[in-house]
Amino acid sequence: MRWDPTHALILLIAFLALGTLLFLKGTPTGAILALLGGCGAVGAGTLALAGGGRRPLIAVLAEVAMRSGTGR
Repeated sequence: MRWDPTHALILLIAFLALGTLLFLKGTPTGAILALLGGCGAVGAGTLALAGGGRRPLIAVLAEVAMRSGTGR
């Protein structure tokens, strides 16, 4: 199965919904960001392992680092 924009949109909606629900339940914003960041790290690791090799791992981790830096 290929990764396409539909998959990215579904994940984006799921993360936004999860963050919103946690916020409405009174979870501190820092905890929500830590949880979602951890989920992103697990996802990046999974994609890197599925892709195999050292180069994809570095590329995925660099992308995650860039995305997490823009959110701050």
